[in-house]
Amino acid sequence: MPAYDVVILGGGPGGYVAAIRAAQLGLRTALVEREHLGGVCLNWGCIPTKTLLRHAEILEWLRRGAEFGFAFDNLRVDYAVAQRRSRQVAERLVRGVQFLMRKNRIDVYEGEGRLRGEHQVEVRPTQGAAVGGQRFEGVLEAKYIVLASGARPRLLPGMSLDPPRVITYRQALELQQVPRSIVIIGAGPIGLEFAYLFRTYGAEVTLIEMLPHLAPLEDEEISVELEKQFTRQGIRFMTGTRVEAVRAADGGVTVEAGGQTLAAETVLVAVGVQPNTEDLGLEAVGVQTEKGAVVVNEFMQTSVPHIYAIGDVTGKLALAHVASAQGIVAVEHIAAREEKGPMPPALDYLAVPRCTYCRPQIASMGLTERQAREQGYTVKVGKFPFQANGKALALGEHAGFVKLVVDAKYGEILGVHMIGPEVTELLPEMVLARVAELTPEEIVRAIHAHPTLSEVLAEAAHAVLGAALHI
Repeated sequence: MPAYDVVILGGGPGGYVAAIRAAQLGLRTALVEREHLGGVCLNWGCIPTKTLLRHAEILEWLRRGAEFGFAFDNLRVDYAVAQRRSRQVAERLVRGVQFLMRKNRIDVYEGEGRLRGEHQVEVRPTQGAAVGGQRFEGVLEAKYIVLASGARPRLLPGMSLDPPRVITYRQALELQQVPRSIVIIGAGPIGLEFAYLFRTYGAEVTLIEMLPHLAPLEDEEISVELEKQFTRQGIRFMTGTRVEAVRAADGGVTVEAGGQTLAAETVLVAVGVQPNTEDLGLEAVGVQTEKGAVVVNEFMQTSVPHIYAIGDVTGKLALAHVASAQGIVAVEHIAAREEKGPMPPALDYLAVPRCTYCRPQIASMGLTERQAREQGYTVKVGKFPFQANGKALALGEHAGFVKLVVDAKYGEILGVHMIGPEVTELLPEMVLARVAELTPEEIVRAIHAHPTLSEVLAEAAHAVLGAALHI
C-alpha cells in the first residue's frame, strides 16, 4: 500500500497548487484526479472563457473601426475558430500542470478518490480521464488528507440538462457556433460574461436575475452602471424576476418568467455551483458538512484534524485563486505541525479580489458601501470616473469609475469597487494596500505614472480625502 505524508483528492487550482507547495515543504505528496489536471478552471471555466472573451473584444474593436480610421468590406466572423483556440489554450496550460507534477516529484493517480478511513484513500478507475498520471486501483495510506473535489453547476429545482436546449457553462464552452437567441438565467459573473460574449457575436441575449440588479453581489452603483452599458450593447435583462418554468419547444425552448413567455434557441443556466461532497466517504469518518459544504476552520482543517478541505467544496468564495490560497494555507499548516515550516497566517477573505470579465470589466474587494454601513462603520467614499482619465480616453474605453469605501475613523480600506477598462488588472494594487494596512493618505503619496489607467486609483484616494484633483 503506497504511503504518503499528504494525499490530495482533486487536481484543480486548489489541489495542484497545494500539491506543489507540499512538495516544496518536503512532504511526500500524492494527488488523485478523476478527469483532468487543472480542474474546471483550466479546462471548463476561467481559461477557455477568457480566451473566448478576448476574441469577442477584438471583434468589438473591429466593429468600431470607423472611429479609428479603418474599414472592412469583407469582415468574416468564425466562432468555431475562437472555440477551437480556447481549447488549445486550455490544453497547453494543462500540459504545463502535468509538467509541474513531474518536476516536483508528485505522484499523480488517475481515478476516483474517496475516504476509506481517517488515513486511507481508496482510488477507483474512471473512464475517459486524461490526467497524465498512473492508472491505479487500490488504497493509499496518508498521514494527512486534503479534500479538493470542487463543485459542479447548480440547476433550478425540477430542471435537468437538455443540450443544446438547456445547458450550463460546460456545454456552452463546447458550442462551435453561437445560438441565434439565448436566455441566460443568473446574472453573476458566469452569466454576465456569456451575455457579453454571445451578444458580441450577434446573438439576441436576455438575462434573467432573481435579485434586484445585474451583478447582484456587487456594490449597487457598479450594478447600475453595468445595466446602463449592457443596455447600450443591446442586451435585454429582467431583474427581480423568478423563472417559473423552462420547456422544450420546436426549434428551441420557452422560458416562463415574470409573467412573460420567452422563446429562445438555448437556455444557459448560471445560478451558481454546488460542492462535490457526495460519495467522498465523509460521513463514515466524521467529517462535518453544512448545507452540502465541508466545514473548515481558518487553517482549512475539517472536524477531523488531519483531514483538510479547500476550494469550492468548502462553500466559501468559489474562485480559483481562493482555492489556491486555501491550498497553500492547508499544507503550510500541515508542515508546521510536522515542524517543517512556520505557522501560516489565516486568510483575510475581505482582501480577496473578485473579477468579472465582461465589458466593461468589474473588479471588487471587501465590503460594499451598504454592507459597511450595515456593519456599523462610519464611512468615507471616494469616486473617480474613467472619462476624466487621459489613458482611458486615448484607448477609446472610458465608461465606468472607481469607488473606494473607507473607515472614516482609522482610514482602513473596507471595500474597492471598479467598473471600466482593465479594472481586473488594477485591483491588485488595492488588495496589496489592504494587506499592508495602507490608508488613502499613503496611496496618494505613491506616485502613479502618467498617463496610465492606474491614476484613477490615486484620484479616488484623493477623493476620499476631499481633494480630488481632476474632477
